Amino acid sequence: MDRTAPFVRSAMIPQSAPPRGETGLIHWLRTNLFATPLDTALTIISAVVLWQILAGIGPWFLNAVWNASSLAQCREILAGESGACLAVIRDRWHQLLFGFYPSELYWRPTLALILMIVALAPILFAGVPRRLLWFSAIYPGLAFWLLWGGSIWFPALALAGFVAGWAAFRATLAAAPILAVPAAVLGALLWWFFAVGPLAAALGAALPIALTAVPSDDFGGFMLSTIIGVTGIALSLPLGILLALGRKSDMFLIKIISVGFIEFIRGVPLITLLFTASLLLNYFLPPGTDFDIILRVVIMVTLFSAAYMAEVVRGGLAALPRGQFEAADSLGLDYWKAMRLIILPQALKISIPGTVNSFIGLFKDTTLVVFIGLLDPLGLTTAIRADSAWNGIFWELYIFVGACFFIFCFGMSRYSMHLEARLKTDHR
Repeated sequence: MDRTAPFVRSAMIPQSAPPRGETGLIHWLRTNLFATPLDTALTIISAVVLWQILAGIGPWFLNAVWNASSLAQCREILAGESGACLAVIRDRWHQLLFGFYPSELYWRPTLALILMIVALAPILFAGVPRRLLWFSAIYPGLAFWLLWGGSIWFPALALAGFVAGWAAFRATLAAAPILAVPAAVLGALLWWFFAVGPLAAALGAALPIALTAVPSDDFGGFMLSTIIGVTGIALSLPLGILLALGRKSDMFLIKIISVGFIEFIRGVPLITLLFTASLLLNYFLPPGTDFDIILRVVIMVTLFSAAYMAEVVRGGLAALPRGQFEAADSLGLDYWKAMRLIILPQALKISIPGTVNSFIGLFKDTTLVVFIGLLDPLGLTTAIRADSAWNGIFWELYIFVGACFFIFCFGMSRYSMHLEARLKTDHR
């Protein structure tokens, strides 16, 4: 009988370094660029195309002129050589950013931008203290006061309209839940139309706290695009959620209104709505009504984006299994609690890519306001090129504007990826 015992190692083998080709740059290149013959061919072709592009535009940028007061002076400095006249950016950067806003008041839109970042931080990032949400709630009124100036009481009382709407919602919810949302809308509208004006005038006379007023005609550049884009994004998401819920509602009238609004807005080009806001809206208002053009544009852009946002959210709701709705019913939750605690968090997580895609499209569509006389960055490039000092310049301005829009939109796309990774619950 063989009594030989099997060999059992009593000490661990020390770790060995991986082969040289399995780590570092060589491994990355072989895995990502040269894994197959097709990958190798595509890598070589892409490298050749990229080299040709860089060889063409690289010297143009490297030989750029930054110090000049006109295009003619740029050409004199270049002396016939190829080079970018980036001096126009240095000379007109303030106009591209702030439009015709008074230069001595640049601190106001700059402060509004800084405070916007502070207000968005607790909403966008989980590590920021949630107690800052109170500042996020009052920021819209503060930003309006900083940008347009005038009495502080008008934006403060306008914000109070949301409090009035919430109070009407809570008061109606217990007695007649079906009327809670209409009551909230009606309460806010009544406050804005009948209470804000007289109260603002009375408080302004008693406590005159005001900044120098700046008309909307002085707004322009990226400041204007940011105002329209950020406001449209912030307002269109909750409105789109309500429209999506209305479209899936069992109540016939609410469903018909939601479907009609969504299909009408989606069937009309944005430029048509902007012309309506600019030219036709005043005809439906009482004579002598001064309805700010930027406010009209913000309303139309918000409605346009909300219709598309409603379809994105509806897609997220349709992607949820029926069991989630049944689970909410089994817990005894009412409609609003079920939507707030179970359904909408999951639907909105599914809808993140489509939501951010709509936001990026909305921000880029702010350039269409040039057709109704508002000078966005593209409109200002035309105004700058009309100046005799810079008449004939072309690529430098459009490259600068395109680069700035790319930074904004790329930042939104990266945040979308961060948010998806943070909310990911599976392990795939």
